[in-house]
Amino acid sequence: MNRQRPLSFGIKTAQRHATHDALLDVWQEADSIPIFEHAWLNDHFMDLNSTPTGPYLESWTLLAALAAQTRRLRVGVMVTDNTYRHPAILAKMAATIDVISHGRLNFGIGTGWSERQHLAYGIPLPPPGERIRRLGEACELIRRLWTEPLVTFEGRYYQLSEAPCDPKPLQKPSPPFVIGGDGEQTLKVIAQYADIWDCSVDSPEIYRQKSMLLENYCTAIGRNPATIERSRHISVDPSDLKAARLETRAYIEVGATHIIYHVPVPAAQGILRRLAEEVASPLRAEYL
Repeated sequence: MNRQRPLSFGIKTAQRHATHDALLDVWQEADSIPIFEHAWLNDHFMDLNSTPTGPYLESWTLLAALAAQTRRLRVGVMVTDNTYRHPAILAKMAATIDVISHGRLNFGIGTGWSERQHLAYGIPLPPPGERIRRLGEACELIRRLWTEPLVTFEGRYYQLSEAPCDPKPLQKPSPPFVIGGDGEQTLKVIAQYADIWDCSVDSPEIYRQKSMLLENYCTAIGRNPATIERSRHISVDPSDLKAARLETRAYIEVGATHIIYHVPVPAAQGILRRLAEEVASPLRAEYL
């Protein structure tokens, strides 16, 4: 599969048991390393792998703080669960962070999925089909709020009446939409709204198949598939950066251009510099 865009490398840090200061140290170090272009948080409220769960900072309030204390990195939540926040309020939050960051927000969103977190916080979790339809409505009304003076919206799930979003995001026409998902119906929403598509399937071959399906959906609605960047997460073991390099190359070969490395917090063993020098920079040179 031919790549349509140059490679872009970034980092992702989980908030699990991490302090604001430790996260800030990692993000500011990444901000100082030119090859890293973007940084991400996740949208969990709690540790899903342990009981008791331990501390877990909320993503969007934390993102505002990190955006204010970095200068170059594009910033985002990979990806926001649409079910957790009303999309009109999320649009206001995201516009505020785009202003705070001087136009550096990548807007990540997805359907939502964690039964445990929805149950814990008393948030209804609709069935899968409804979650996908809600995502489509959310993308539509958010885009309109960012580009129109007042928005009246009569959707199946969301309704707005002359709603403003002021100030608007600094990025025009809007911050890039980053949508995560790999189901067939979700891919149809991605084909319509995404600027970056994030896919977390288990193998490069499945990634290739999903990418081809997305291309078909784009063609069906008259959109050039090359206008959607392909994103992929890569886990990093500081003791085995060769494995990260091999996995990255495998996904680049099937079309990924937007590479996100999960890095530990604190960033021990000089991992960011090593990632830059031993993985990202050689791969960028290889695929120029």
